[in-house]
Amino acid sequence: MKNFAYIDGTNLYKGLKSIGKTIDYQRFRKWLTDKYKVSHAYIFMGYIKKQEPLYKYLQKSGFILIFKESIMQAGKIKGNADSEMVLQSVRDVFEKETQSAIIVSGDGDFSCLIDFLIENNVFKIILIPNMKYCSYLLRKKNIPMVRLDHPRFMPLFIK
Repeated sequence: MKNFAYIDGTNLYKGLKSIGKTIDYQRFRKWLTDKYKVSHAYIFMGYIKKQEPLYKYLQKSGFILIFKESIMQAGKIKGNADSEMVLQSVRDVFEKETQSAIIVSGDGDFSCLIDFLIENNVFKIILIPNMKYCSYLLRKKNIPMVRLDHPRFMPLFIK
């Protein structure tokens, strides 16, 4: 199976951080492989040079990284890679690279992407970092959804 995971890196990180948790990316990647048979796991994020050790760790853990150039805006670093995530997933569908798509994000901006994946019979599930970071646009859909902040995941890959 060509099961691909498309991970909104910022949403995953901030969603877990907001509840005082972090993720063990190596264990998370293994879980994606074991649970959903994920062959390709993309993480989309803004690029910050000083984070290169993190990027190497993520690649060593089995993730494919796709970056957006980060900029400084109102004193904060901004590197929203939503459009890169949409582009990659749509490209994979049209090029028939993926048979099944897993989305990791609670961002409502991906509502239309999920509709597209459903229409093309490749949507499998959405994994939400926590319900605070889950948009109403996603919650109101009748789609398979798993909360990563659920206690059953704490021993697996959430710390």
